[in-house]
Amino acid sequence: MKKDTLNVEVINVVKPFDPSVADAFKINRNPQLEQDSIGEHKPFKYTIFSVPVASTFTPKQIGFVGLVKPELKTIYNNFISAGYGNNQTPLVETFIHNAIKKNQDIGVYINYLSSKGGVKNAVLNDAFTDAKLAVYYKQAQDQFDWQIDLGGQLQKYNWYGLSPILKPFDPILLASIHPQQTYNTFNAGSSMIYHHAIFQGGTFEYQYFSDDYSTSENRIFLAPEFKFPIFSDHLSTQLSLDYLDGKFNQAYVNTNPLNYQFLTIAFYPNFELNRANLNLNLGLKVSYSSVSKTPQQSKFYFYPNLMASYKLKANGFTAFAGLTGDLHQNSYSEFANANNFVSPTLNIKRTNQQYKTFVGLKGLTNGVNFQLKVSYQNEKDKALFVSNPVKVISTNNKAYEYGNSFNVVYDNIKTLSLEAEAKVNFSKQLNFGGTFAFNNYNLSSQQEAWNLPQFKADLNANYTLNKWFVKTEVYVVGQRKGQSSHIFPTFTIATPQTVIQTAYVDLNFSGGYNFSDGFTVFARFNNVLNDNYQAFTNYEVQGFQALAGLTYKFDF
Repeated sequence: MKKDTLNVEVINVVKPFDPSVADAFKINRNPQLEQDSIGEHKPFKYTIFSVPVASTFTPKQIGFVGLVKPELKTIYNNFISAGYGNNQTPLVETFIHNAIKKNQDIGVYINYLSSKGGVKNAVLNDAFTDAKLAVYYKQAQDQFDWQIDLGGQLQKYNWYGLSPILKPFDPILLASIHPQQTYNTFNAGSSMIYHHAIFQGGTFEYQYFSDDYSTSENRIFLAPEFKFPIFSDHLSTQLSLDYLDGKFNQAYVNTNPLNYQFLTIAFYPNFELNRANLNLNLGLKVSYSSVSKTPQQSKFYFYPNLMASYKLKANGFTAFAGLTGDLHQNSYSEFANANNFVSPTLNIKRTNQQYKTFVGLKGLTNGVNFQLKVSYQNEKDKALFVSNPVKVISTNNKAYEYGNSFNVVYDNIKTLSLEAEAKVNFSKQLNFGGTFAFNNYNLSSQQEAWNLPQFKADLNANYTLNKWFVKTEVYVVGQRKGQSSHIFPTFTIATPQTVIQTAYVDLNFSGGYNFSDGFTVFARFNNVLNDNYQAFTNYEVQGFQALAGLTYKFDF
């Protein structure tokens, strides 16, 4: 083994080096250059060869040219609108909110509309009132946002559509009828949205609904939502709990009370797949509905939830298709809002949309934004509004027992629908559009799809010129069919007679002038053709209506 030649050396540091300015020195010697190495500059001579050229160009000094900035409109956060029209029709609408802090906001919305009547052939009071109030408070946090809502609605309507069976109307009988019905609604709810979390948030809603005939209805709805990332796609899952209970004091044909109670728990998993031109939604809906106090059964329901869309490269259109289904919980409040003249004697059921399949095309071409859609659905226990029969003529009858109210009947219905929608932006000042729908109903037990039109369309156009604005709306509704029947004098319901409600066209204009971004005057003209068409069987509408008012927008 070779001997190690490394030795240990010891270095003693007496003082570490501490540099100072005095340690630096300046070089004073300049470099010596040989004279021969410096070259001489050669002289450069030039002359101008000037040739005159004939020219008529005279330069002219101009000022600076800049871009013209468009005048920006001021967008206000609050408004108050008020107006008054014929038939003693006042209108008040306002939305006011204020940011308490940077991340907190509170607001209130109020809407009031009423009329003393004005239906041409009405022999009973046909006035109405509709008042709404909504208050909210919301707060934004780093991880989530949440909001609380409170609201209420007061609606007053009159059963003025007496059956023509009662003609000629007896003045004593008319004086004994007090046709007013009042609907009261109270709402409370909250919502929460989480950012960048699996738990996406949820909603909670409570509604209490009542009327002048001691009817009451409670509804609770709760729906949390989750979203799980799977690579670049997502699996979303929604749970829901829907509880409904209510009672009517009596049925229409007897004095037995009508009670109902439903509890539906649902689970909706959906897988979302997004690619370059293809979007897929693969899902399933599972519902369990528990029923008590009604003849329907408690059971499980399964529905597909499949949707796909594909963007065509050739023209930029998008083709879409789907297969879905759902369990819809009907309620007294929904029926009363869809038809204000229902009687407080309804049979409440669920509607089972066993399936709905559709295919369509949408896109933009030559400035026209359009959508075409064809669908086919099968619904079990679909609700239809049908006139109640006239009871024995008596001054002791309730106000809704003269063929002037509606019951709900159910049927299994298959519906083929054709729908079209288009919007054209002709210019910055003018745009127009419309929708079209045709429905073909195949019923199981009912003779007709009562009070449902086969054809519906609406057209609209908007035009602005400087501070003026005008809007036109046209509603076209096809022929509908209803029933007319009676119970007197044998107390057995006579064979109902089918009555026709003719098609109608409802033409409306509105417009106004903006004095400034914050102050506007407006006018509305409804049913310009003055057609007293029937919205429901025996219920004519007001003729020509005019209303004018002003809107003031502001900030705090």
